[in-house]
Amino acid sequence: MIIQTDVPLSSTENTSYSTRILTFTATLWLVVATLGQWIFAAYILLFYGRPALTGAFEKWNRVLPHGYVEGDWKGNFVVGLHLLLALIMVVGGPLQLIPQIRKRLPVIHRLIGRVYVSAAIIVSAAGLIMVWTRGTIGDHTQQISISIQAVYIILFAITSIRKARSRNFKSHRSWSLRLFMVVSGVWFFRVGLMFWILINGGPVGFDSKTFTGPFLTFLAISTYAIPLSLILLEMYFFACRKNNFTLNIGVSLIIFLVTLIMGVGIFGATMGMWLPRI
Repeated sequence: MIIQTDVPLSSTENTSYSTRILTFTATLWLVVATLGQWIFAAYILLFYGRPALTGAFEKWNRVLPHGYVEGDWKGNFVVGLHLLLALIMVVGGPLQLIPQIRKRLPVIHRLIGRVYVSAAIIVSAAGLIMVWTRGTIGDHTQQISISIQAVYIILFAITSIRKARSRNFKSHRSWSLRLFMVVSGVWFFRVGLMFWILINGGPVGFDSKTFTGPFLTFLAISTYAIPLSLILLEMYFFACRKNNFTLNIGVSLIIFLVTLIMGVGIFGATMGMWLPRI
């Protein structure tokens, strides 16, 4: 979550204090999310990149069902492009949220932004093709939820571009943040899954072999179709606009709780999913 530098401050000391708390929790969320996403980027690079360099593409199928199909060069190209652009997005997304880069290195910010938005649109389109032509683990609810996420990404990316071109930079930043939240849905899904497994000591509420069950249905809907991350962001925007002491503290507590959950999930995903594979 980006630091909102244009939040109007109240003349009361309590409101000013609560605004600083809101800014701090948002910054903490960004730091934790950035660390987690860059760990995920290292996983993508090493798990998928090394086999690609050596020609051992079949190793992709250890995680992606039908990720590599011998003889289907078009489909394999789509999967490879999806992975490459996903890597660019996971690295570049957090960089776009750092105010110091936007202010001190505007040229870099714009360059990364153009690449990020373009990659988001292409990855979403490629993801839709992969889901409905090659299939994926899970049930139809998960496939439909992922497809809805792809629509969000494309719409938010186009809106972000339009706002930037019209030089409405405040609105552009808001839509870029919304884009980041929905683009990160795949990452949020993995982090949420590992948090759930850690606190329950194993897979509860779903079948780990078929990757279906009520918990995964809930997780898919809440990270893809009706993203809780997007709801959290809108709560943050609302608190920034109202600048009310009680509201600031309440939203700060929610962001802090989500950050803790995210941190536990990142640890679980790193130790149980990403690190063992690289």
